[in-house]
Formats: sequence, C-alpha cells, structure tokens
Amino acid sequence: MSNGSFYKLTNSGDKGKKPPMLLSKSQKLFIVLNAFFLTFLILAEVTGSKLFVSFGFTLTMGVIPFPVTFIVTDLLNEYYGRKGVRFTTLLGMVMIFLAYFLLLLDMSIPAAPNSPVDDHSFNVVFSNSGKVIVGSIVAYLIGQLIDIQIFYFLRVKTQNKYIWLRATGSTIVSQLVDSFVVIYIALSGGKLSFQELNQISTNNFIYKCGVAIAITPLIYGAHRCIDWYLGKEAEEMIELAMKEGKSSTKL
Repeated sequence: MSNGSFYKLTNSGDKGKKPPMLLSKSQKLFIVLNAFFLTFLILAEVTGSKLFVSFGFTLTMGVIPFPVTFIVTDLLNEYYGRKGVRFTTLLGMVMIFLAYFLLLLDMSIPAAPNSPVDDHSFNVVFSNSGKVIVGSIVAYLIGQLIDIQIFYFLRVKTQNKYIWLRATGSTIVSQLVDSFVVIYIALSGGKLSFQELNQISTNNFIYKCGVAIAITPLIYGAHRCIDWYLGKEAEEMIELAMKEGKSSTKL
C-alpha cells in the first residue's frame, strides 16, 4: 500500500499490470478533473477585467467560471489528497504564467492592416487581463494554500464526516483572501476609487460564498458519480487521503 492517494495514482503502473498508455480509472479521472480546473481557471483570469452589474451589485466577469474550480478542488482534496491538490495548484500557477507570457507576446506583434481587431482595441482588453493575471497569481497561491489547510483540518476534526462543512468552510475562508487580493492588485491605479475597489471585492466575496453554499448538492452528486465510477478504489483513495491528512495537518 502506498503512502498517499497521489503517490498511488502516479505509480499505479509500476508493477507492469498495464501497458503505459492504458490509464487506470483513477488516472483518467485525475486528468479530466485537471482539464476542467485549468480551463475554467484560465478563463476566469482572462475575462476578469470586465465588470458587470447583477441585481445592483458590480462583479468581475471572472466570478462566473470560478464555481467549477471550487467543485474540482474539493474533489481532488477528497480522492487524491494533499499531494494531488498541490500538484494541481502548481500546474495552475504555471499555466497562468504561460497565459500571461502569451498575452504579452501577442500584444507585441503588430496587427495586420486588414485585421478586424486593431492593436489599440486588442491591447486595451488584454493589457487589463495581464494585470488581473498578475494579481491572480498572488491571490491564487495564497487562497489555495489556505483552502488545502482548512479542508484537511476540518476533515480530520470531523473524522471524514460532513462533506458540506469542509468543502464550504475551506472555500469561504480561502476566497475571503482571494477576493480582496486579486481586486486590489488587478484594478488599483485605474479609474476606480478605494471605496469602489472595496465594494467590488466585497461583492465578489459575497457572491462566491453564496455559490459555495449553492453548489453543495453538486459536490455530493459528483461524489456519488465518482464512487460509482471507481468502485472499491474510491474507498481506498479516500482512506489514503484521510491518513495523509491525519499525519500532516497542523494549525
């Protein structure tokens, strides 16, 4: 038996039971979850500079894709343990850096004379996205580290019961930090006043808290689907992730 769910995942083919290209169910699931996470994470970063008003509240467009990242993070925590989530966190950070680099490269290339989007229009949109991405890198790392720590603390304290508590609790605490850090870095120094930045940050946080609570049934539904898909392996992975949390969680 391996020391953790992620170790088991990355070494499940070592004994020659399957050819290298025949992935196990847990490996396929890990790839799919990471694909969803990275897609919605990058989309949130790129669209985050646009503001919209909903029910009288001003929000950033990046809050729309974020609920999917909440669900995926909780599922990775449950089945792949701390190492699995840290891997995804690091991968997400690298992809954000890559997206920022590509945006800078694209903005440095002059538009063709017949381009439907000229340099000014392109740069106005994506130069702001660049600031959002820089702010998000800082907020993302801080938020994810807090989320992982709170999740495992609650998991150990409740003896692996009350999925809703650790999923919602860890998300709310981490997003309190994320919502304010990313807004102040991304939108400060522009046309918005301190009061407006504070209001947008507060609105984003309230929205994310509401979403974290609202998606709880989806998390339970995803758990059931994964348990059905993985079968007995799901119980083994959860047990390994729980043991990892007990051995390493400290506040």
